[in-house]
Amino acid sequence: MKLSILDQSPIATGQTAQEALQASLQLAQEGDRLGYSRIWLTEHHDLPGLACSVPEVLISYIGAQTKNIRIGSGAVLLPHYKPFRVAETYNMLATLFPGRIDMGLGRAPGGSAEATMALSDNFLQNVYKMPELVKELLHFLRDDFPTGHLFTKTSAAPVPQISPEPWILGTSEKSAKLAAENGTAYAFGEFMSENDGMQSFQQYREHFQSKGVLKGSKTIVAVSAICAETEEHAKEIALSETLWKIQSGHGERKQVPSIEEVREHVWSEKEIVQKETMQKKLIFGTPSQVKSRLLEIQEAYQADEIMIITITHKLEDRLNSYRLIARELLNS
Repeated sequence: MKLSILDQSPIATGQTAQEALQASLQLAQEGDRLGYSRIWLTEHHDLPGLACSVPEVLISYIGAQTKNIRIGSGAVLLPHYKPFRVAETYNMLATLFPGRIDMGLGRAPGGSAEATMALSDNFLQNVYKMPELVKELLHFLRDDFPTGHLFTKTSAAPVPQISPEPWILGTSEKSAKLAAENGTAYAFGEFMSENDGMQSFQQYREHFQSKGVLKGSKTIVAVSAICAETEEHAKEIALSETLWKIQSGHGERKQVPSIEEVREHVWSEKEIVQKETMQKKLIFGTPSQVKSRLLEIQEAYQADEIMIITITHKLEDRLNSYRLIARELLNS
């Protein structure tokens, strides 16, 4: 099984954004050592619990201090940007780190309405234009604009020997169709979707059109997982993420709470219901329990790769979770 990492650079209570970004580097280095295939960094704007607003900067920082692991965005929020600029950025990264750069594309705003307005104009209109934006971006990466097009002679320099690998990221059949029509790899965010991801994968595979260098379908399913030596400890660690997501959903601008803060929290009836619902999506437990669930998901999705997001208050708990999973699935 191929395993990868999705990292949101979470900021824990008592931690600075700088420390959170350094933790992302440590996680990437550990993932590199353990044999994880890739690490993707997310893009969020003006969210107090998340440190990474410009994944391209962090990609470069991590690339310079790792050796083998692929690095990419999860995702470039394309409606905010001009395709040419995105192509230049990722071509430059691919020039600096040959054969190691991924470019995940998404359509979410990544922050509040105010942050969206501060970042770009006409975001909603550009969401509707997403298929056009993706096609233009891929033409720049593949250098294959048709003859007579305005950009036929425009190059997204520097042009790398090995282009960044484009992925469409999504949580619906719409994103699966977009990936299939454009001949890109496809990643489904199972951890953040109520939609049928297996149906999306089926649609993607059935309608995949070979374009560029990718000759066949290529898939990732992204899941949330926390592994520890005991099931009880894994469940306790997981409550930090659960409470933080509930509070964030209520508009509270908070950071990832500690286990002690979770223990002291008085859960309302509404929060208890939310907690139970969220824990159904979360994989947690001992190494053997997590391994069993990941194998079930891989079998159900027929996924080429599983990407794991793990959010904990303590960095060591996060690193330990990835170590235990790697020991079960990558080193067995």
